[in-house]
Amino acid sequence: MNDYARIEKAMAFMVANAAHQPSLETVAAQVHLSAFHFQRLFCRYAGVSPKRFLQALTLARGKQLIASAQSLTDTAQALGLSGGSRLYDHFVTLEAVTPGEFKRQGEGVEIAYGIHPTPFGEVLVATTPRGICRMGFIAATPKEEILTQLAADWPRSTLRHQPDATRYAVEALFEAKQNDGTPKKLPLHVSGSNFQMNVWRALLMIPDGQLASYSHIAQALGAPKSSRAVGNAVGANPVALWIPCHRVIQQSGALGGYRWGLDVKRKVQAWEAAQHAEQLESAHG
Repeated sequence: MNDYARIEKAMAFMVANAAHQPSLETVAAQVHLSAFHFQRLFCRYAGVSPKRFLQALTLARGKQLIASAQSLTDTAQALGLSGGSRLYDHFVTLEAVTPGEFKRQGEGVEIAYGIHPTPFGEVLVATTPRGICRMGFIAATPKEEILTQLAADWPRSTLRHQPDATRYAVEALFEAKQNDGTPKKLPLHVSGSNFQMNVWRALLMIPDGQLASYSHIAQALGAPKSSRAVGNAVGANPVALWIPCHRVIQQSGALGGYRWGLDVKRKVQAWEAAQHAEQLESAHG
């Protein structure tokens, strides 16, 4: 069992047993490690302690849910989302496929892809010269299916298995920030309708460690009756984790759907909440 697989198994155990607050020793035993070695391994690969992760799991989801759509709406308006302008001053830049690129159907474009481990399961990542165009968990959607979808979106492109060229997309999720404390810029290069692009941009506006409802997103886009369409666009997100569709839940606080599986959604939400809590503690400590 590799280190990422150990962390994935430990997270799954904590998700399933959060109500019982398992001890560090109990969780470590699930992956056949001593408490000392498990603590070090978890902190290295997850970026937070097991205790912090477990605490995040037990937080009432309602506390993470944005209280109203106002903050999201203000941010969206400030960034010109309603006008379709691109995001700026954000560490993820979302680039849409241009009409010319769409017409050429990827002709002359080489797409690199690779499969990489994460604490939440293995992901297939595909990149064009302009950025990440696909990222998905292969436990939920098999490799062959993701590649078929990719080929359908870019029918005249050339797909090449080049994991060395795609590894950065995963490593950047878990790397330390730049020296000035800001994350590194990361470009995404995706294809979608204008509405989908606006929904995906809105997802990028949900603060780390917080959640929004489908109706919050709809209101932020100035279309309060479009919650169902927002849900469809969220479900069509082509780049898992980097476009944070895992931060969207139902207004009631229920998890809602997630194309990569609800267990993965719980783990990612808890991981982000734990990181956010540690950042707040450091800032005030």
